[in-house]
This record gives sequence, C-alpha cells and structure tokens, in this order.
Amino acid sequence: MKKAKLISIILVFCILIGGASLWLFAKEDGEISVWERRKLQQFPVLKWESVMDGKFMKEFVSYLSDQFPLRDELRRLKAQVLFNLYQQKDNGGIYIQDGSASKIDAVINSGSVDHFTSRIGYLYDTYLKDTDCRVYYSIIPDKNYFLAEKGGYPHLDYDELYRLLSERLSYMSEIEIKHLLSAEDYYTTDTHWRQEKITDVANEIRKAMGLSEVTDFTEKTMGDFYGVYYGQSALPLPPDTLTYLTNDELEGCTVKNFENGSESKVYNEEKYTGLDPYDVYLSGAVSMLEITNPMGEKGKELVVFRDSFGSSLVPLLLSSYSKVTLVDTRYISPDMISQFMSFGKQDVLFIYSTLLVNSSSTLK
Repeated sequence: MKKAKLISIILVFCILIGGASLWLFAKEDGEISVWERRKLQQFPVLKWESVMDGKFMKEFVSYLSDQFPLRDELRRLKAQVLFNLYQQKDNGGIYIQDGSASKIDAVINSGSVDHFTSRIGYLYDTYLKDTDCRVYYSIIPDKNYFLAEKGGYPHLDYDELYRLLSERLSYMSEIEIKHLLSAEDYYTTDTHWRQEKITDVANEIRKAMGLSEVTDFTEKTMGDFYGVYYGQSALPLPPDTLTYLTNDELEGCTVKNFENGSESKVYNEEKYTGLDPYDVYLSGAVSMLEITNPMGEKGKELVVFRDSFGSSLVPLLLSSYSKVTLVDTRYISPDMISQFMSFGKQDVLFIYSTLLVNSSSTLK
C-alpha cells in the first residue's frame, strides 16, 4: 500500500512537471509583463562561449521563471496566501496600509545621498554658479513618509534625510512642500502623486519663485490606472483613476523631444494604453524636453532638473513662462547639456523624490 501510494505521488509529480514543461515550450513567449512594467526574458541564444561562462544557464533560469505557465496567477495566489492566510505584513517588501500599497525603504543610504548631492553640486558648479539664474530645490517625500510609521513598518529617518540635504544644498533656496501633502495625494497602486491633488504644491512653488497662483484648470479623466505596486504586490487591488488638469494655455503649448526631434502636446493620451499609463504626462521618461508656451511672458524661462514626479508637476508650473526646459540626468550626461542650451537668467528648479535621493545610482 505504501509503495503504491509513493508511486502515485511520483506519477502525479512527473505529470505536473512534464505537463508544465510541454505547456512552456508549446505556448508563445510573452514579451513584456504589464503588471511588473518590464520586459520578460526570452530564450537565450545557445553559444559555446555562453555555455562555458555560465551566462546561458543564468539566462535560461530567468527565462523559465519569466515564461512559466500561469505565472501571474500563481504569483497572485502566493501573495493572497501570505497576506490572508499567514497574515504576513508584506510581500517582497510591498505592504498595504489604509488601502494604499507602498514599498518598505527603511535605511538612509549614505552613499546614495552623497552621490545625489555631488551630482547636483556638479550641475550647479558647471552651469549655474556664475550666472544670474535664480536656483531652487524641493524634495518630494515618498508615500512611506505618511504610511509606514502608522502601520508599524520600518522607515527612513526623514528628518535626518532632509537635514542632510538642507546642509549640503545650502547654496540653493529650498522650497518646502511636505507639509502640504498626505497619503491621499498619491495613487494607491503607484509611487507617484496625483496631479489633481497637488495644485497647492504647485502654487507653493510658484509663490516661492515670485509667480501668481494658477487655479483655472479643467479635469480630464482617462480611466482606470494600475500602478507599479499593483504588479509588484500581485494582489487584486482596486485601480486608481488617471486624471490630468488642462486649460487653454496648456492646450496651446508644444513639447519638443530632444532625443528624436518629435513634437507633441503636454499630455500624450496615446501613452495611456502603453506599458505605463503615467507616461500620459509629458510622454514619460525622456532625457530632455523643451516646452514652448505662446501665452507665457516673452523671454521668461524655467529649467527643471527632475525625476518622474516632475512629469505631472511641471504642467502646473508652465503659466507665466514662454519656455520651460526639463532635464533628466538619469538619461543624459550632464556634460552634454551645453550642446542643447545655455544658462543666463532663468529660474531653475531641482525637484526630486526621496525615492531617488535614497537610490540615486541612476544619476549620471
């Protein structure tokens, strides 16, 4: 009896493994994971060199993991078991607090802070130090600032992080905004803030730069938005709604992409159906953009050094400026900026999230 039972278990196991293997190689490989916002590993090229140095097997293991049948369904099942059955408080560092998903970020990375401030300092010394530019910076707190302590999760010492930045960036004027924000101002399934919730933040920045408030916006709703934490958590979270703010002035602006020379509008609705719907705002991650505003004050310019949070903020800062240039040095070397623009009397804003400050290796 025991022998028969053992044989049955082995047979079932072999059938499951064999069936999964046949399914894996019979089905068409996926190219991207919509929920994880990344490309999936494809079957590696078989070469003698890659076999000998271990590269082939490493990529093959990644291929099996990425292309395994029902991968997303199994990830979701695992996450629900961990959260609901075992009452685990996070899954791969993703936790849920007050209905909002966030990722644990518990320790200040001093090396990253050093790198961040040194790269900002290099930009200032190279382009701004001996000009008539008015230079400001503002740091956006990530969602953990509002959620982690409340839920009993480990988190950064934000007071210390802001103190370090204030000390090292003292040659610029700081614009404080964290007191204007709350957890409700961020998407529940994503890292970013909601544009329709940050008009007060935009006006605080405008005020600090000597500009009048702008409140005349019309909301346009694109539809459901499943952010990056939706896929990373693998939980069936309810979607957010993607909305953008517009008016006649914004509709009349033209955005030039320095990477390919193309022109578009401030809001690129075609991006809504792409890999990341947040790319509706200024077409997403681009090294350099130039926005021309025919209704802005002639000769008045703004330059914004930013991360992805700036994509939804900058449209709210456009009024009053005839030209706004956005620079993202994750995608362009600072030494190349002089090929596209010069600095003289512009307003200059450095706007970054604490997420990037604490993980700044992508800054060139």
